[in-house]
Amino acid sequence: MAFQKIALAMAAAACLALAGCGDNSSEPAAKKAQAPAASSTSSAPLKAAWLYPSPRADEGWSKQHDEARELVQKKFGDKIKTQYVENVTTLADAERVIRDLAAQGNKIIFATSFEYMNPGLKVAKEFPDVKFEHCTGYKTADNFNYYNARFYQARYLAGKLAASMSKDGHLGYVAAVPIPEVLQGINAYTLGAQTVNPNVKVDVVWTNTWYDPGKEADATNTLIGQGCDIITHHTNSQAVASTAESKGVKVISYHSVMKQAAPTQLIGAVTHHWDEYYAKRIQAVLDGTWKVDPVWGGAELHMVRLSGISPDAPKAVVDDINAVYAKMEKGEFNVFTGPILDNEGKVQIAEGKAADDKMLTTMNYFVKGVTGKVPSN
Repeated sequence: MAFQKIALAMAAAACLALAGCGDNSSEPAAKKAQAPAASSTSSAPLKAAWLYPSPRADEGWSKQHDEARELVQKKFGDKIKTQYVENVTTLADAERVIRDLAAQGNKIIFATSFEYMNPGLKVAKEFPDVKFEHCTGYKTADNFNYYNARFYQARYLAGKLAASMSKDGHLGYVAAVPIPEVLQGINAYTLGAQTVNPNVKVDVVWTNTWYDPGKEADATNTLIGQGCDIITHHTNSQAVASTAESKGVKVISYHSVMKQAAPTQLIGAVTHHWDEYYAKRIQAVLDGTWKVDPVWGGAELHMVRLSGISPDAPKAVVDDINAVYAKMEKGEFNVFTGPILDNEGKVQIAEGKAADDKMLTTMNYFVKGVTGKVPSN
């Protein structure tokens, strides 16, 4: 998932799991959406739909979006009627399902995966009265908007936590695909860790897919075999957390607090929180004020947090994490402030300079402390 054109070719190649549907029936993949009972009010509720690339039951990416859907359903009550389709993994399925959701009368559709961008744009042209919101993309149209979160902010805080609880500063990172969004996370994690231990080392193993529990488990085992004593990930399933748990290795989960997957080894979680944004956009449709307004939000919109911090974490580090997050909320702290060197010794961000969004969305290097090279593909 990313938000820049250079990511398209790489991210489009990322395949997820087999398609499935958002209910308990045995109907074939992505054929039917799960929805609450229809409102009994005299005026018809606004229909809103979500599209997920992975199972909502898994403690991962789709779960956080679906929790937000449930929160906005509760917030608006009978003013809205929500539904979802999960496990939509191919471009053909995405286009078909988005078109079907629009034809069903949904007036706002949230497409929550990078791969849904071009299929969504195509369908948006056919349904000019429907509002489309695309997560992690970069394209817009008259009725097609995009939104994303600054995941790297919470990654920076997670690095502080990891370094403070690592025995020797050897950290492991399971990464999906080598696009700027993922590189931002790896680099921010490393920079945060270096504020606690300047000699920290971060090993990275790539899965080259967003959702593949088997590959994620294999990557985790590889990192553990390399001597990493704390693992984190930028992938969409709970496999990293559950594998680390089975090996007795500490883990920082991604998307949600994966306590079910790692009840004894979880020390924290980089979490996403979409409900504030979804409520705002739905309210805009209800008010007739919706407009294209791309958002790349972070702590100031409460889209990202470091959650579930272990009670064993050093108090001084936890206090520092909370203080830095408070600065992020106020827009007073930029993770990527120079001097920042890459792991080949080249200055990427000069002393006294803070990275702007263009620099972030074209990031294609590892900072000092990360081992290896960025894959050329």
